[in-house]
Amino acid sequence: MEAEASPPVGSPPCCLWFQRPGVYEDEKGRIWVAVAMQIIPSYRARGSGAPESTHDDSITVHLWQLPNQMPRSPSSLLVSGLPIKWELYPGRRYRGTDSRLWEIVDHDQVISMENLILKRLPSGSH
Repeated sequence: MEAEASPPVGSPPCCLWFQRPGVYEDEKGRIWVAVAMQIIPSYRARGSGAPESTHDDSITVHLWQLPNQMPRSPSSLLVSGLPIKWELYPGRRYRGTDSRLWEIVDHDQVISMENLILKRLPSGSH
């Protein structure tokens, strides 16, 4: 039995606006929810040689577009560090309200659910 092909996915949203922690709305009124987030701490050595965390932690967030429903908010721990708004930026990236750039790692659709995976780029990335 052949797997059913997913419908083609269009362009990623132009804007994602904060609605409540972990929940965003795009320019078409569609709801996007942060369903998974991976944080990999970035460390550097201090003068004493002991590592300290920097503000350049690697963050990857998985957003799902949920058709016709407003979900419960995810845990605030899950969504800390996410911007209030993302705006589509040239080069398959978003710029957050904090001026940080987020790379579009993946944008696809499985059955009827659109998925967007964003990874925060190190500060100073252009």
